[in-house]
Amino acid sequence: MTSKITVIIPSLNSAARIMPTLACLITPMADGLIKKVIFADGGSTDITADIAEETGAAFVSTPKGRGMQCKIGVIFAIQSDWLLFLHDDSQLSNDWGNEVASFVHNPSNINKCAYFKLALDDRSIKAKIVAWGANMRCKIFALPYGDQGLLISRKLYEEIGGFGTMPLMEDVDIIERIKTKIGKQNLVMLRAVLTTSADKYKHGYAKRVWRNFKYLRAYKNGTDPKEIAESYYK
Repeated sequence: MTSKITVIIPSLNSAARIMPTLACLITPMADGLIKKVIFADGGSTDITADIAEETGAAFVSTPKGRGMQCKIGVIFAIQSDWLLFLHDDSQLSNDWGNEVASFVHNPSNINKCAYFKLALDDRSIKAKIVAWGANMRCKIFALPYGDQGLLISRKLYEEIGGFGTMPLMEDVDIIERIKTKIGKQNLVMLRAVLTTSADKYKHGYAKRVWRNFKYLRAYKNGTDPKEIAESYYK
């Protein structure tokens, strides 16, 4: 049986950045690997909905929050064996479709998950160091963040209960539950590269890395994600 993938993109005023992401999906869609693309939208006020309509993607309105958006998006991923969650500023390398096809067509991977090697759209040394650090974090701790994508079978997704609805740390939460279920050795970094926007680092790479570490440590120490989100978004 041919495995079909639904791509779920949690969107929010994504019009200015989502077209390169959609462009990466064209060839795998033409090849029959991708069955459907879903914008799980948290309340866009720009032309994100128009872009979805023009490109043939489904547009689903949801409450704001990536975890909730992804969770509701899955409901509309009908008849798909695999789910691929991508942020709206993701650009995948040209080889990604073939590698993902090989992964999902291997029956032994039904109880494995995959994510992409990270790069930033900034050629500076600082950006390369940050991306290298993120990839090393994944190799050592098997802890990819949401901006590296998540490829997971529907079977496994349902077994772990899917995305949580917390306002922040939804990516860390689901990865921890995946590792508990299948072991970190079954969380695979693909060779294909996902290049994400460096805009989030505009106030400084060191400052952003420290901020992320601070919030991750707080979450690991039991701080309520709502409290973390209040600090993160203020």
